Amino acid sequence: MDWRDEGALLSVRPHGESSAIIEVFTARHGRHAGIVRGGTSRRIAPILQPGAQLGVEWRARLEAHLGSFRVEPLKSRAAAVMGERRALYGLGAACALLSFALPERETHPGLYVATQHLFDALGTDPRWPALYLLWEKALLEELGFALDLGQCAATGATADLAYVSPKTGRAVSRAGAGAWADRLLPLPPVLQGAPDATLRDILDGLRTTGYFLETWLAPALGDRSVPAARDRFVSLLGREERET
Repeated sequence: MDWRDEGALLSVRPHGESSAIIEVFTARHGRHAGIVRGGTSRRIAPILQPGAQLGVEWRARLEAHLGSFRVEPLKSRAAAVMGERRALYGLGAACALLSFALPERETHPGLYVATQHLFDALGTDPRWPALYLLWEKALLEELGFALDLGQCAATGATADLAYVSPKTGRAVSRAGAGAWADRLLPLPPVLQGAPDATLRDILDGLRTTGYFLETWLAPALGDRSVPAARDRFVSLLGREERET
């Protein structure tokens, strides 16, 4: 078995004396793992940084085998994320969620494009925290847990939508919420695609997407816990918001 592709590096772990096992989210082969011979060497290790865009060639005797990768650096994103702590945490959260959620070797072209857009924006585009929030929403949708935010579940209204039902994932207007408002999740405009967002808006949106990651997605994957890297990222944003 032999194929070539490109993708973003999600994780690296040592294997044996000098090799490494990597996971790459590729354009045409989905989340895929393989061994990189000499992956801990001085020549190759600097290339294997999470978020890096790699050209990869995978080979194995049988398709079911782990196989091995030959890697070629295409784009390093290390400089951009290392210059901003929350970008580094955001990258860690996104990589961890992809490793956690995506079935191995299953293609997700739309999510791949969204991930490339997010990774390129980290540390370079000031709007990237909002892009990260929308990326989490896209991840839920891609895996079959889409939020329905177009109209109020109670009244059918399309205006003044302010909440999300934790039971159904559908939007609820202020009028439709009534006395139940304190039991609903927030729906900030940024989660509906509004171009501008405060850090408070983004945190409100992450509270909502996080709820569905924990109560819808995680149980479907065997009730594993959502990666701690996401909690660390959200906690960092929360501290920054309190200090402003």
